[in-house]
Amino acid sequence: MDITVIQQGSDIHNGQLCIGEKHFPCALGRSGIVGDKREGDGGTPAGVWKLQTCWLRSDKWPTPPQYLPTRIITASSGWSDDPDDPDYNCPVTLPHIFSHEKLWRLDDQYDVIITLDHNLTPIVPGAGSAIFFHLAKQDYGPTEGCVAISHAHMREILPLLTPETNMIIQT
Repeated sequence: MDITVIQQGSDIHNGQLCIGEKHFPCALGRSGIVGDKREGDGGTPAGVWKLQTCWLRSDKWPTPPQYLPTRIITASSGWSDDPDDPDYNCPVTLPHIFSHEKLWRLDDQYDVIITLDHNLTPIVPGAGSAIFFHLAKQDYGPTEGCVAISHAHMREILPLLTPETNMIIQT
């Protein structure tokens, strides 16, 4: 079952995520949905993206998804966001000398991360990295380019997701 994401309302970082007959509010990047994603632009990339791997903090989210491949987030888990890094847009082990995101966070937004296949085949330096489906801030504030939903909604839809699920982000 595919997921569709659209911008909704007057704030470009507010969206709606639909899966089957269910509709949920979601947060988008601070620049809204963009057709030409670039590193650091704050845009959520339009397109059809396959769900990849579910990363989770087992201390906060003990039940892994039933169908998606799963990796456990540890204090040394990171993701390269530096276009000059040979490991750009890939998971890295911390400490890491290039710019990166820390996946072990205190704000709960990365307790569950589902990676999307944006800019993976091939990886193009500068075309955007770390585009995830993850947990939203309580106020659904903007992301850096990801799609984010509430904890409760993630718990509801995570069992429905498979490696065949596409996230269709529409302009």
